[in-house]
Amino acid sequence: MKAVILAAGYGTRLQRDIENDTTGNFKHLGGIAKPLLPVGPCALISHWVQALTKTGCVDTVYVVTNDLYFEAFQQWAQEFPNVKIINDGTRRNEDRHGAVACLQLTVKLCAMDDHLLVIGGDTLFKEDFSLRTFTERFSEVQNKEKESNLVLSYQCKDEETSKYGILELDENLKVQRMKEKPLLHETSSRNACPCFYLFSKTSIPLLDTFLSEKKVQLIYIYEIMLVLFFLMQLFSIQNAPIEERDAPGTFLSWLILRRPVYVHRISGRFDVGNLGSYVECDKYFKDQLLNPTVYLM
Repeated sequence: MKAVILAAGYGTRLQRDIENDTTGNFKHLGGIAKPLLPVGPCALISHWVQALTKTGCVDTVYVVTNDLYFEAFQQWAQEFPNVKIINDGTRRNEDRHGAVACLQLTVKLCAMDDHLLVIGGDTLFKEDFSLRTFTERFSEVQNKEKESNLVLSYQCKDEETSKYGILELDENLKVQRMKEKPLLHETSSRNACPCFYLFSKTSIPLLDTFLSEKKVQLIYIYEIMLVLFFLMQLFSIQNAPIEERDAPGTFLSWLILRRPVYVHRISGRFDVGNLGSYVECDKYFKDQLLNPTVYLM
């Protein structure tokens, strides 16, 4: 099994918060990629690599980042011989490829033909999560259906459904559909899905299919937008540009309709998006983590 940690984002919200912070307590975090932020005793991403290494769940960990942070990740990875750093070649947030394209890039460059664990580089979990238990659950669903995939889910609050991808499940914890940031009345489910997926090796080739389909759709959308642009010019209507964001959940949502996807439940997660969420995460690891030596294992 292989693992890919997605770390090609630019952390614009967090960096903006650091710049605007008047206390000066977080000035030292400026310019640091989110996965390399200190969380408790080590960098956020080191928690994952240490656990993946000690449990033997994977033989290689690929970290895909951008050209701006490539050197910093190369330096960090010197203490981990099983880690390989992939550079997506971008240097600006406006030029980023998106998570699914970065995943495809890594698969192609490394000629992967194995089950693939995909981890969001800004995500950590509470202590009830266990890599060993998760991979055991994957073996169970694989025994049911060889093309099965496994994702995580936790119960979010009612007011949080519009922030996350929400999974709707059957009685066997098989995903029936995924709704992206639905309003409260649009689903009765509260099963939020973080970026932590174990894709079967039979699902990996579908990345090409997904991105090819999306490319055709984007060309069609672009043509429509051109028509709308000329109409707006004609009627002097102004509007803000629309930015296409390629979140990893878009591939999962598409995959659910084509391959079996099951859920493994956990109690919650830390999603480092802004300064407040970083402080909360760091505090947990400094003050509340009960068993740091076996965390994530």
